[in-house]
Amino acid sequence: MTTIENRFFEGERPLFAENDLHIKNVEIGLGESALKEASKIKATGCTFGGKYPFWHNTNSIIEDSLFTPGGRAAIWYCNDIRMVNTRVDAPKMFREIDGLYLENVELTDAEECLWWCKNIKLKDVKVTNGDYIFKDSKNIKIDNLTLQGNYGLQYARNVEIRNSHLASKDAFWNTENVTVYDSVIEGEYLGWHSKNLKLVNCVISGTQPLCYAKNLVMENCIMKEDADLAFEYSIVKAEINSPVTSVKNPSEGEIIAQSIGELIFDENCKKPGGCKITVQSEVNV
Repeated sequence: MTTIENRFFEGERPLFAENDLHIKNVEIGLGESALKEASKIKATGCTFGGKYPFWHNTNSIIEDSLFTPGGRAAIWYCNDIRMVNTRVDAPKMFREIDGLYLENVELTDAEECLWWCKNIKLKDVKVTNGDYIFKDSKNIKIDNLTLQGNYGLQYARNVEIRNSHLASKDAFWNTENVTVYDSVIEGEYLGWHSKNLKLVNCVISGTQPLCYAKNLVMENCIMKEDADLAFEYSIVKAEINSPVTSVKNPSEGEIIAQSIGELIFDENCKKPGGCKITVQSEVNV
């Protein structure tokens, strides 16, 4: 492997189509596509300030590095990318990636990030301004993600999330085969139009959660006071170990809760009697 150390590059494609290259303490300045079409790149302690540095890249590692705001849309159309101990201040990272591993990474401006990606693993990742993160992505495993950004994981498929804190309005819309363990999910309109969404040991807050869901499962979950008007037109099997402020017109299944402040079956209920409601305080009596 060739090593380039303590250098500064700028302009158009300074390291285009390089192969088997280690760049150490290198700065990429203004310009475009510094490492486009490259493969087997290892970047250590580098700063990326030019646009599109890692397009059409294969089998590369980025560690202990920084992407400044100028390094926008940095990693698109790539295979097998690993990033650790890195800060990303640039927007629109990661598009159409097959094989991505992030560990101890902070994304501070993550709007429109991780679109149309697959085979993704995240560990100890912090995301802010992450609107629409993971849109249309699939085959995702996440452990310890802190997310601030609305519309998270819309249209995502085959997702497993553990030990995370997600603050995201309209999260999990139109998702399929998503399971979340031991996590906190904050934000109104959670999980609408989802299929096979499973929440285990989770804390849920935000108005009108989990409506129009098909095959929704909740195990040992807690719903905060603001999680009202839940489950409208959903097919649900829910075990909730807290009071629920209100439930409105669920379609089918069973809901077990400590108590329900208001149970609404109005003239717009599509399947009266289709969902069994059990209040634990009544059972204990």
